[in-house]
Amino acid sequence: MSELKPLKIGNYTIKIPIFQGGMGIGISWDRLAGSVSKTGALGIISCVGTGYYKRGAFIQKTIKKRPFETINFYSRESLFEIFKNARKICGTNPLGANILYAINEYGRVVRDACEAGANMIITGAGLPTNMPEFTSNFPNVALIPIVSSAKALKILCKRWEGRYKKVPDAVIVEGPLSGGHQGVSYEDCFKPEYQLEAIVPEVLEESQKWGNMPVIAAGGIWDRRDIDRMFELGASGVQMGTRFLGAKECDAPYYNDLMLRVKKEDIELIKSPVGYPARAIVTGVIKALREGIAPKVACVSNCVAPCQRGIEAKKVGYCIADGLGDGYLGDPINGLYFTGANGYRIEKIQTVQEIMDELMQ
Repeated sequence: MSELKPLKIGNYTIKIPIFQGGMGIGISWDRLAGSVSKTGALGIISCVGTGYYKRGAFIQKTIKKRPFETINFYSRESLFEIFKNARKICGTNPLGANILYAINEYGRVVRDACEAGANMIITGAGLPTNMPEFTSNFPNVALIPIVSSAKALKILCKRWEGRYKKVPDAVIVEGPLSGGHQGVSYEDCFKPEYQLEAIVPEVLEESQKWGNMPVIAAGGIWDRRDIDRMFELGASGVQMGTRFLGAKECDAPYYNDLMLRVKKEDIELIKSPVGYPARAIVTGVIKALREGIAPKVACVSNCVAPCQRGIEAKKVGYCIADGLGDGYLGDPINGLYFTGANGYRIEKIQTVQEIMDELMQ
């Protein structure tokens, strides 16, 4: 069994080299991320859809209870409140923020997260070639992109080095068993050369050309055996999202009920308005869509750039902001529920500490 050694990233030391994946809308906010960081692992706050926090208590305008426009959907005030409450739980332990590159106002949200107190910014859903631009006033904040290939890391490092004289402080390599959006096409998700075991060594090799940045493996990691396997391949840490859908502290409480009922065949890759395949549970709005009874798509929140103000949402038949927002609110009819391929393995609801104890054994 591998020893789980503390992991140094930038100016921070993470005592237990396990990242909790950033899950939005509202799955990893103050309670979950704060509780994970409290254990010595890295809790990561999702910056998506913060306007839904406490049912919109901190935003200016809603339409039919939905955050209106990007400024409210990615609410600065809500994000500050989430960080403040997470800090009450984890104290000075490192705390991360997950911000999708595909969102509208990406740069603004990155700056908001830095000001709110994020120690690390994690970005996937696209290649964040200009990420350092938005953190120049925050030299202590560690920058961690998510990639799905060595080629992607090479492009990123070249661009950052050339423009900003900087390379990532660490990199997360994510395989196609993760929940939510994937970094490769639908077909490639099933090919052996794109699986995590194949891409970790390739990304590791590329990372060594750019200094000694830690490589964090993600996507389909479930238990200690999986963690040990990734360490044997050379990873310095792992990221786990789905496992924490079964945590009592999960900020979207409906997941605690839903995940105990999910079977393997309920989890599928679906088309998303973001333009990447996404792994979700076939229930709620996805089930309604297949039955021809999904609600009409109307763009209220203007959440992601690739959707082009609802054009792509109309093509796939659902709005991702509305679906995930309804999921956070626990709406079984209109909610959209993401999970990794292992979601069906959640058989009991545990505290974060119990999950961590199991992973540390």
